[in-house]
Amino acid sequence: MLTDTQIEDDRWADAGLAPLAETAARATLEHLGLDPDLYMISLLGCDDARIAILNAEFRDKPAPTNVLSWPAQDLAADEDGESPFVPDDTPQDDPFAFDADDEGIALGDIAIAYDTCAREAAEAGKAMTDHVTHLVVHGTLHLLGYDHVRDKDATLMETIEVAILGKLGVADPY
Repeated sequence: MLTDTQIEDDRWADAGLAPLAETAARATLEHLGLDPDLYMISLLGCDDARIAILNAEFRDKPAPTNVLSWPAQDLAADEDGESPFVPDDTPQDDPFAFDADDEGIALGDIAIAYDTCAREAAEAGKAMTDHVTHLVVHGTLHLLGYDHVRDKDATLMETIEVAILGKLGVADPY
């Protein structure tokens, strides 16, 4: 399994977060030509209260958000609009590599908040599954060095998201 999903809010279990995340993360890596079986992503399904704490601690923004990502490696491109560096696919003795259990090389962690996701999906008239799929693709791309701070980087990331989501039968979220 590419994703290791921890459920803190039971509504995520009812929503099928684990299989949804596995499908979205796999599609993202495959789209980029990466073998999903070589990597591991930790995913936390939580509520707004928990993600607000994480957002305050790691981004100094004490408010809920839909998704947060913590990459294990800094893969960001140097130039605006360039593709990020490719993650290492060779196990190493470092704090981010997994042990001999061959679970995969850690790409990083993602946290996703049920309350915010449900509210955003309802406000946009989208299926919750489609919105969550988009956010997992988005979070996975962040783990792979993609970002949307600089204009050309944002265009690149959104273009890739739309292509991946299209393959999964999810409409363009933009």
